[in-house]
Amino acid sequence: MKVSTKVDYGVRALIELSQHYGEGPMQSSEIAARQHIPEQYLDQLLTTLRRAGFIRSVRGPQGGHALVRPAEELPVSEVVLALEGSLDPIACLEEGSACTKGGGCAQRGMWEDVRTAILGVLGATTIADLRERSRSSLVGHYRI
Repeated sequence: MKVSTKVDYGVRALIELSQHYGEGPMQSSEIAARQHIPEQYLDQLLTTLRRAGFIRSVRGPQGGHALVRPAEELPVSEVVLALEGSLDPIACLEEGSACTKGGGCAQRGMWEDVRTAILGVLGATTIADLRERSRSSLVGHYRI
C-alpha cells in the first residue's frame, strides 16, 4: 500500500489539532505552517475531515478547526478510509467489483490477508499514538 499525500497531510493535520485539543480552534494557516502543508490543499482536506465528523470548524476572527473527539478515540484506519475511500490493495477486493478470473485467482486470498494486516495496524493506532511518537521524536531536536 502506498500512502497518498492526502492521507499523509490529513493525518499530520489531525496530529497538530490533537496537540491543541481543548484549547479552542486552530487556524488553518497555523496548521499549514507547523506541518509544512500547502494551505490551499489543507483547506480541502479539512473540509473532508469535517464532513467525516473528525473536526469542527468555526468561522470568524477567533475561528478555526478543532477535533470533535479525543485523539485517543480516533483510529488512523477511520481517517484513511475517510480520505481514500478504501484500503483494498487491489481493485478486485472492492465491493461490487468483479474478478476478471471469475473468482479463480490464486492471489485473492493473499490480497485479503494484506488488507486485514493493514486494517489491523491502522485500526490499532490512534492519532494520540502518533502525537506521542511525534513528541518523542522532537525532544532530541529541541522543537517541542
